[in-house]
Amino acid sequence: MSAARAAGLLLGVAADSIHAGPRRRHPARGRLAGSVERVVARDRPVVNGLRVGVAAGGMLLAGVAAERLGRRNPLLQLACTAAATWAVLGGAAVAAEGAAMARALDAGDLAQARDRLPRLSRCDPEQLDQAGLARAAVESVAESTADAMVGPLLWGAIAGVPGLLAYWTVNTLESSVLPHLLYGRHSWLGWTAARLDDVANLVPSRVAAALTTVCAPVVGGSAPGAWQVWRRDRTLHSSPNAGQVEAAFAGALEIRLGGRAGYPRGVANRPVLGHGRTPDAGDVTRGVELSRVVGAVAAAASAVLAAGVGARRRR
Repeated sequence: MSAARAAGLLLGVAADSIHAGPRRRHPARGRLAGSVERVVARDRPVVNGLRVGVAAGGMLLAGVAAERLGRRNPLLQLACTAAATWAVLGGAAVAAEGAAMARALDAGDLAQARDRLPRLSRCDPEQLDQAGLARAAVESVAESTADAMVGPLLWGAIAGVPGLLAYWTVNTLESSVLPHLLYGRHSWLGWTAARLDDVANLVPSRVAAALTTVCAPVVGGSAPGAWQVWRRDRTLHSSPNAGQVEAAFAGALEIRLGGRAGYPRGVANRPVLGHGRTPDAGDVTRGVELSRVVGAVAAAASAVLAAGVGARRRR
């Protein structure tokens, strides 16, 4: 079964590279986010919390059922793992959006770049100049490397289909629903979703940062720079996880990330990560390339880990 899980993960990654999976724009994601938003709009916080829990628990149970069905049939397990992996990965979609952003910036088409940024980042594009757009794009590509590639693959290697679907659900609740819950009378739901996501990404974000350090030279980046900035600046970010990989990307590409950023609800002055130059369109391109390399290495490592976990369970 370990071989089937490992092969399923690799097959799902290959499918995502050929045709971007539905993670970033899947109808189920939109329905889930819309349903939760409609629920929390009602003044029934206990019921709201239960329904959010049911949504997450339902996906986990579906994964457990699929995993059990595949225990006696390696081909079924391979197919279920591959399908779930393809559905939850977002590497190809992030790379495509990042490459499109780089082309728009390189052409000096700020209108197009501002139009595309919301597909990558929560920053308000109207408040950003060309350098700010490039910086926001690199930050989003870096963070997505962890939560759209490394995170799902790591959880899939350890826990199979249940791990893949549970991670996807937590990440979906955080990214799609959190912005609507952080403010107002039901902010505790947003806090809960955010903390669950923090726990789910605690290890993946650090693995992604380590892989970024190792893979930096492949795209002409600096491995020593990635290591230095990661170790020095990783705790400056407000997020305990996003700061890990963003700092590593800043050091690897020898650029500065962070600083002033506008959001729909106001302006944030974030600590600067790195000590290089201001990012430009070329750095967005290199960031996308680095993300792809990290994702490929993470895929290979996840297959090895899945095989190892399966071998230990057979003893």
